[in-house]
Amino acid sequence: MRDSQSHSSGAPDRASRRLLVVGMARSGIAAAKLAVSQGHRVVCTDRRPDAPVVPGTESVYGAHRLEDFLGADAIIVSPGVPAALPELRAAVAAGVEVVGELAWAAEQLACPILAVSGTNGKSTTTHLLAQLCANAGMRSFEGGNIGRPLSEAVNGEWEVAVVEVSSYQMELPGRFRPRAAAILNLTPDHLERHGTMEAYGAHKCRMFARMGPDDAAIVPNGDARLRRLADEHPGKRFLLGSHPGVTIEGDRLVLRGVHDPGEVPLAGFTLPGNHNVENLAAAVLLAMFAGLWRRDLDVSRLGGLPHRMELVHEAGGVRWIDDSKATNVDSAVACYQGFVGPFVALLGGAGKAGAQYDVLAPALRNARHVLCFGADGPVIQAALARNEVPASLVPTLGAAIEAARAAARGGDTVILSPACASFDEFRDFEDRGRFFRVRVRGVPAITAST
Repeated sequence: MRDSQSHSSGAPDRASRRLLVVGMARSGIAAAKLAVSQGHRVVCTDRRPDAPVVPGTESVYGAHRLEDFLGADAIIVSPGVPAALPELRAAVAAGVEVVGELAWAAEQLACPILAVSGTNGKSTTTHLLAQLCANAGMRSFEGGNIGRPLSEAVNGEWEVAVVEVSSYQMELPGRFRPRAAAILNLTPDHLERHGTMEAYGAHKCRMFARMGPDDAAIVPNGDARLRRLADEHPGKRFLLGSHPGVTIEGDRLVLRGVHDPGEVPLAGFTLPGNHNVENLAAAVLLAMFAGLWRRDLDVSRLGGLPHRMELVHEAGGVRWIDDSKATNVDSAVACYQGFVGPFVALLGGAGKAGAQYDVLAPALRNARHVLCFGADGPVIQAALARNEVPASLVPTLGAAIEAARAAARGGDTVILSPACASFDEFRDFEDRGRFFRVRVRGVPAITAST
C-alpha cells in the first residue's frame, strides 16, 4: 500500500480581489470560473472579439485595455499568451502580481503535485503515471497542459495531482512547487517563442526553482544541458537512465535511491516502441514520490492516449497506427527507431521552423516504403534522398493513406508519425488523427478545411 504524504503549496487567499484573466482558451475559462466561485471580481480579456464569455465576469474582447492590467490586484495568464506581451510587462513594472494559470491553481491545492515536462513523451508519461496512481487506489487528478486545466482540480478531494507542464506554463511560474518533477528530454521545439535551446531548457527547469531538499528533480542522465540547468536549482537530483533514479535493464526497470528500490518487471506492458518503455520508466520513478511501492505497480493495466502510437485498425494482416501527436522530427525518430517489424512510414504536414529532416534517415532505412505528403512533403523527400532513403511524394494525407494501402503487405504496419504540425490540412493533430482513423477504416472522411 502507499504511504500518505502532504505537500501543500499554500492556502488560497479568499479575500475578494480584482483579478484579470488574460487569454480565454481552456485554461483561462477554468481560471475565471474558479475565481468567480471564490467571490473575486473578475475581468476577462482576449484579443479575439468572439472569445467565450464566462458568466459573472466582465468581458473585454477584441483588444486589451492597459488600464485593466494596471488596475488589477493580480493577473492570471493562459499559457498561450506570451509573458512578453507589452501589457503584461507594464503590469510587472507597476508591481502587479502576474502568474500563470497553472501556478495560480497549484497554490490552492492541498495535495502533492507530480509534474512531467519535456519536448516529447510528456502526455503519455503523465497518463501512465495517473493510471499507476489510480490503479493503486489513489484519488488522482490528471491534467495541466493536457486535458483538464489545473484550476479544475481546486476544491476536489484529490490525493495527488499528476500534471503535464509545458515550457509556456513556466514563463510565469509563480510559487509552483511540485513534490517531484521530471523533464524527459529536450530537443528543438518552440524556439520561435523561447529563442534558444538554452532558454527553452531554462524555462523547463523552473519547475525545480522552489523545491525543498526532499523534493525530487528528475532529469535525463545523458543530457548535459538539462543536468547543468537543473543544478542551478534546489531539490534532490534523480536521473532517468542512471542512479539514483531508474534504468531499463532488459525486461525490467531498476529503481535505486528511492524508498522501495529494486526491480519492476515489464511483462504485460503493451504500448509499442522503446520510447514508451522510457516513458513508463519515468512514470514509475515519479510514482515513488506519491508514496507508492513496487508491489502497487501493475504495468499490464496501462493504456495509451489517442494519437500516440495508437492501433486504430487491422485488416488483411496490415496494422494501422496513429501517431499524429508526433509533430516534430525527434518524436517521429523515436517512433520509427523503436518500432520492431516491417512498416510503411507516412511523413509530412506543416513543418516547424528549423526542422532537420535528415536525421530521420537512419530510423527509416528498414521501412518497406516511405510516403511524404503535405506542405513539407517535398522537403522531407529531398532530405531522405540525400541520405539514400527512397520516398514517394503525394499531395495530401488522404493520398498517402491510399498509396500505403496499395503498398502494404500482410504483416506490415502502416504508421502515421508525421514529424510535422498539421495546420496545412487540419485544425490540429487530433483532427488529423481522427481523419486517419476514419479513412483507414474505409469510410470517406472530411478534412477541417472542407
